[in-house]
Amino acid sequence: MVEKRLNTDIPEAITEFKAVMKEFRLKRDIYRILFRGKGLEFESYRDFSPDDDASEIDWKSSSRAQKLLVKQYKEERDLKIMFLIDVGSSMVFGSGKKLKCEFIAELTAAFAKLIMEEGDRVGFFLFSNDVKHFITPRNGEKHFQFLMDLMTNTETYGGVTDLDKGLDFAMRYLNKSINSVILISDFLRVTPESEKRLTLLSELFETILVRVRDPLDITLPNVEGEIVVESSLSGDQVIINPKVARAPYEKYAREQAKFVEEIFKKTEADYLDLVTSRSFSVPLAVFLKERLEKKI
Repeated sequence: MVEKRLNTDIPEAITEFKAVMKEFRLKRDIYRILFRGKGLEFESYRDFSPDDDASEIDWKSSSRAQKLLVKQYKEERDLKIMFLIDVGSSMVFGSGKKLKCEFIAELTAAFAKLIMEEGDRVGFFLFSNDVKHFITPRNGEKHFQFLMDLMTNTETYGGVTDLDKGLDFAMRYLNKSINSVILISDFLRVTPESEKRLTLLSELFETILVRVRDPLDITLPNVEGEIVVESSLSGDQVIINPKVARAPYEKYAREQAKFVEEIFKKTEADYLDLVTSRSFSVPLAVFLKERLEKKI
């Protein structure tokens, strides 16, 4: 039986993200981005170089030394990074060129490739209503290709996402050797109990939360006439008039988004919002640069 594949361009996604990271001069800082403060030990000062960002200059030390200096930190190499990825039915949805799961596959591929090229290890935990796959952190091209095969295989996706159950499993099986966790979901099925779990996760590990939404998760299209909307969970279809339904739909979407954001703010995690209608490369690079500048 031939496996069905998502509509992705992994090589192009990797190339684009690498180019943006190079433009932002961030690739060499991947350690400090992912492991920004817990256990990060100051080692010495070094001379400022043309490849450094001006924001990294330590002006007090530079004034005393009469030359530009930047702080250098003792880096713990061979980091172990876990991607926790929602592969529920709501991810198999899209109103544009990319389904959410296709967007996430390319995003994850580009981010994971960058990490692995720095010599660090990447693992995957894929969940929906149950644990789909749990792959411990490793490195190497065969490992990367195995991960991408999983992410682009349509059989990987399905089931009603149970975020709380997924987080419970992650916290039971992720040990102290894990340095950083990157949780990617549309967070449409967050519950009040999710706050405790996300807070604990961010206390135990350096945590980044990435919310990926389709434009239709936010608003209805501005079109004349009626449209058919199908539930990715049940397959049920309903005919609606966007002009009539837009106001209550957007109100509900805003309330749900605000509920999620309030939970995020109560954790120690940094979070990023992405929309599938725009490339992730620049927003992700800006987020990583801001994270680096804010914490180091």
